[in-house]
Amino acid sequence: MTLTWTSDGATDARASVTDADLEMAIDAADPGALLMAMVHATGDLSLLVEFEGKLDAATRTANTDTAASATHYGVQSGANAVPPGQFPGVIADEVRARAAEVLTTDLPVAIDCPDPALFRRMAALCTASIVNEEFIPLLLEQAGFQKSQRCVPVTKSPPANLDVIVIGAGMVGLNAAIKLEEAGFRYTVFEAADGIGGTWWRNTYPGAAVDTPSHYYSYSFELNPHWTKYYPPGPEYLEYMRSVADKYGLHSKISLSTEVLSADWNEPDQRWTVVTRSADGATQQHTAAAVVTALGMLNAPNIPDIEGLGTFEGKIVHTAEWDPELDLSGKRVVILGTGCTAVQVVANIVDQVASLDAVVRSPHWIVPEKAVVNEVPEGERWAMRHLPFYQEWFRLKAYWLASDNLYPMPRIDPEWAATHLSASQANDRVLQTALQHLATSFPDRPDLIEKLTPDFRPYAKRIVKDPGFFAALNRENVALHRASFARVHHNGVTTTAGDFIEADVIIFATGFKLQFASYIDITGRGGQKLADLWDDGDDPRAYLGIQVSGFPNLFVTAGPNAAPNHGAGHNLLSEEQVHYIVECLQHLVESGNASMDVKAEVQEEYNNKVDAALDLTVWAHPGEAATGYYRNKKGRVVVSCPWRLVDYWTMLRQPTIEDFTFTPA
Repeated sequence: MTLTWTSDGATDARASVTDADLEMAIDAADPGALLMAMVHATGDLSLLVEFEGKLDAATRTANTDTAASATHYGVQSGANAVPPGQFPGVIADEVRARAAEVLTTDLPVAIDCPDPALFRRMAALCTASIVNEEFIPLLLEQAGFQKSQRCVPVTKSPPANLDVIVIGAGMVGLNAAIKLEEAGFRYTVFEAADGIGGTWWRNTYPGAAVDTPSHYYSYSFELNPHWTKYYPPGPEYLEYMRSVADKYGLHSKISLSTEVLSADWNEPDQRWTVVTRSADGATQQHTAAAVVTALGMLNAPNIPDIEGLGTFEGKIVHTAEWDPELDLSGKRVVILGTGCTAVQVVANIVDQVASLDAVVRSPHWIVPEKAVVNEVPEGERWAMRHLPFYQEWFRLKAYWLASDNLYPMPRIDPEWAATHLSASQANDRVLQTALQHLATSFPDRPDLIEKLTPDFRPYAKRIVKDPGFFAALNRENVALHRASFARVHHNGVTTTAGDFIEADVIIFATGFKLQFASYIDITGRGGQKLADLWDDGDDPRAYLGIQVSGFPNLFVTAGPNAAPNHGAGHNLLSEEQVHYIVECLQHLVESGNASMDVKAEVQEEYNNKVDAALDLTVWAHPGEAATGYYRNKKGRVVVSCPWRLVDYWTMLRQPTIEDFTFTPA
């Protein structure tokens, strides 16, 4: 699926190119990425000088509300406001006009991957931002210009007995398999489901889609120019993952329908013993030098324990266990939930059902995002396939505008927060955008506005991008209830507000239980159970969100305090953690050690720093989103990573050797 450009502009999917195709692409393309494609095609750096000057003269202002290291150009207020990172319309038109002059159908490539200094300059112009030098290595990788760079010197090949078991074949598991293979490590992947894909194998409910831009929510080493929507539907994303597995020949290394029951550390052998159970119930024992859990943190459906649930005579379904045979035509449907899943389902089934009652216990802040439902125009897809490095720059821009520029959003300004519901001026922009979306969507329904207005600060729970949820609530056959389920009856439900709702179908869009990896019976040194150490998953702590003291050569991906909740996506977390794991394993190879174990005092110090940093955010603030999954029962934030994305990425380039104890092979 990746299109590889050579010096003469050829691609591995070369097709006939016409003037009409090129014209269509220029009309549809993002101006910043299009301008960079022009520079690659012509090698004419005067284009940079020209449009840097135009952008500066037209719009350059310092936006003090964005991250200090990523200030935007642009007019940020008034009737002619320009969104962050975008070109004013007049300059965008000039870019297209110049593209029509300089781009030709033979599509040459004069500049391949730019050197860091030129890349930084191009990135700043593409994103209409100030891009500091610290971001360049990360952007080169995440834009797809270069693969993740190895940091631990590679002078030896991994021995056969330094093998790895990977648990899970979702985004992280497949990535781990690819990178372990490239680094020469023997590995096996166990997947409990009948197919690969993790979240996107399980979630097949109507409207299932990724809420991170598709051109970024993919592997940086496997860009996909064929996305049909700017936010990929679940089935399309699953197909992408299958195509990656096919390309890298992963299927022979993946054991499907194989559940991992336990993992025990054998100190004398310096190996893990892993017990699996196949679909027929047979158990089998395996050993490996290292174990990588690639399970995600939200992987078991959360079905509320509601009185009378077993008496319902209709159909009950959880969105994570969707019945493909379920016919909602003409049915009376009740759905419980109001997160990303619930709004997607409501927007996608409203035309099928006779009636739809949405029961909302605690609403989220919902913002408008037209791109959530928009298809990628054919012209832009053509540009992705054919314009030199267009898709790399488009991906860079998608990442840049949804990453550390958003870092201030969940952080509390005490002076501002003392007199506002929002946490800061930056946070208030999200709140005002959401309030305006409410007011515009329900001009004559103050009752709905009241029911849908949260009482917590934006970002305390996940921000939801509206796929048509508010429009659905305006339909005559739809009703909204600010309540929960009090009791289920044979023919419907009674809400906690005392309303009885007749129903043929009950849909639980109630998400997943937060589990990390501790639901597997994992035993480390001295018989210590991970579940006990983590209080049955309620209080997990790890070093860098990956390693746990007393559990040598265990790598927990998507672990505690690792989620980039201010921006970006799980794909970045996947790549940076897998990179770190490979670097750790290569250090064992180079040093001749059998295992590494993070020091207890190092882990404690790291978590103290995590807690201190999170105390300054809406996630940890007293009273904020007490029912959200970001926090545990005691109010400690266990999901969110407190660091900028660039900081966490940098931390994971290679292990800090003095933080570990090692056991020789």
